[in-house]
Amino acid sequence: MTNTVDSKKRRDLVKGIGLLAISLPLGVKREPNALAGPHEKKRVLRVAHITDVHIRPEYNAPERFGRCIEEIKKHKVDFFLNGGDSIFAADYNNITRERVNEQWAIWKNARERFKGYEVYSCLGNHDMWWACPDKSDSMYGKPHVIAQLEMPGRFYSFEKHGWHFIILDSNNDNAGSLDAEQRKWLENDLASLRRGTPVLCMSHYPILGVSTIMEGGNHTDARYITNLFNKHRDKTITCISGHIHLLDEAGYDGVRYYCNGALSGFWWEDGDSDSAAKCYYRETPPGYAILDLFEDGSVSNRYYPHSF
Repeated sequence: MTNTVDSKKRRDLVKGIGLLAISLPLGVKREPNALAGPHEKKRVLRVAHITDVHIRPEYNAPERFGRCIEEIKKHKVDFFLNGGDSIFAADYNNITRERVNEQWAIWKNARERFKGYEVYSCLGNHDMWWACPDKSDSMYGKPHVIAQLEMPGRFYSFEKHGWHFIILDSNNDNAGSLDAEQRKWLENDLASLRRGTPVLCMSHYPILGVSTIMEGGNHTDARYITNLFNKHRDKTITCISGHIHLLDEAGYDGVRYYCNGALSGFWWEDGDSDSAAKCYYRETPPGYAILDLFEDGSVSNRYYPHSF
């Protein structure tokens, strides 16, 4: 992510999109009951959303990450959604092959901590090694990351218990956008769903958000995506993201957008002068989200700060 604030982009976002309903998750939400009574909605899935892990050898990050995973497992989740930036950084010009391999080796070892759980990942902007001296090298760009994260492709979808999950690749031109191939795929994927299908869409960059108005870092093609979602109002769509390390919730045109904070917080470091507390990125503590998905298409997104 970048801390550069593009004021023109913020003005265009506010003018062009117009958030109709916005609420910040300042309080802790009541956790729904696992067993539904006769007049209660039925939960069909419980999913952990971890994002911006930024695994690295420094700051005892691997051991701290492992402790986070052990805590998450106590929530009895069905599977994990990993929102990108799994490693600290491979995208800077000074990053060497050795440093990239070191980070992915740590990720592979850390992944053993939740062996037995399915993990569905998306690409983060820091995951790709663009400085590879030869573009034909197997470590260059997205294919290497897809292999490391055992993804079926850079974008894909799957079904679980009546829910349709869409995993997007935000990392295209203009940083935070869908390319033409992916747009066509997404249009067809949504069109193939029956009326009433509940959909959970995960991207690395937020599609819409409150904090992105101040910070930047949202999808630059948010207008296209929201227009597409409008054409599919017969489905129930919820979106989750990361990237900006800030906790954020927004609603627009019947779609909820949850941006969850980074598991790494301030990249596993203590923070800076803008951090509200140790390891916070600005006002947001390091943490993870537990999502309860219900039969009626509704979602409870509950954020859990951690102290590791």
